[in-house]
Amino acid sequence: MKHAQVAHRSVLVGPATSQLEEAEVRAPGPGELLIQVIANGLCASELPTWLGGPAEGAPTTLGHEPVGRVVEVGGGVDTVAIGDVVTGRLTASFAELIVAPAEYAVVVPPGLEYEAGIGEPLGCVVEALRRARLDTGDRVAVVGVGFMGLCLIQLLATSPIGELVAIDGREDAKRAALAYGASAASNPEDAAQLTDAFDVVFEVSGTQGGLDLATALTRSGGTLDIVGYHQGTRTVDLQAWNWKALDVVNGHVRDQRRLTESVRRGLAIAAGGRIDYASLFTHRYPLSDIDRAYADLRAKPDGFVKALIVMNEH
Repeated sequence: MKHAQVAHRSVLVGPATSQLEEAEVRAPGPGELLIQVIANGLCASELPTWLGGPAEGAPTTLGHEPVGRVVEVGGGVDTVAIGDVVTGRLTASFAELIVAPAEYAVVVPPGLEYEAGIGEPLGCVVEALRRARLDTGDRVAVVGVGFMGLCLIQLLATSPIGELVAIDGREDAKRAALAYGASAASNPEDAAQLTDAFDVVFEVSGTQGGLDLATALTRSGGTLDIVGYHQGTRTVDLQAWNWKALDVVNGHVRDQRRLTESVRRGLAIAAGGRIDYASLFTHRYPLSDIDRAYADLRAKPDGFVKALIVMNEH
């Protein structure tokens, strides 16, 4: 009989306040894996929870972008083996050990380790791209070039589209967009002059202003793909959407099986060397310093793209 193990995890105990604690981790049941987490990506979608503190004061472990090594396999699992490095949308992953469903774990291709093997955010971008209607020679704009936008630009730059314009107000973000394959980079104010200019526009800012700009930039009959994570009420120019006969695509995915497939596809692209995914993880933090990582994610110091939480450096 397998017994529970003790491991560290990061627990959110109050507004913008986390602490390390030891906790028992149960053995994996049927269809499950026990994973020794190597590293995690830090996702902006969890910023409101971190800032506000755990719901009803109940301590919470965040994290859903891990890469780790399988150390135990539950009954009935034949797709993953002990020793495999896996990734996927696996929750409560700011911990040294986690138990996760095997069906949502993707085996990382050889050569992709640590940040290069963190598949969940890459899968989200691949899914948004799979949902878009792109044609050869299309003029494409990406509004908002943080981590998701830069990842998307890399994928688009390897496709047979035409002009690829990155739009962001930060100078470091525009420089990065050009380095990763954009044909031009613009401030939102200057881009506003390009009304109806693009066949496909990806909105990746998650802001009201970004959504309004993306609507204006999309030509009649074009496609507006909403990739940004909007964590509040938004208004939309439904008259413009209607009059311009836009195809408005929700780039988000909640079907975990479909996301898992997109993670697999994205990692295959990265393993083939067609994108430089690992370089987007610009800042490293130990598990004990996760609050500083969230603070930097919120402030976005110059050069910040994506934070990497490393488990064995607490």
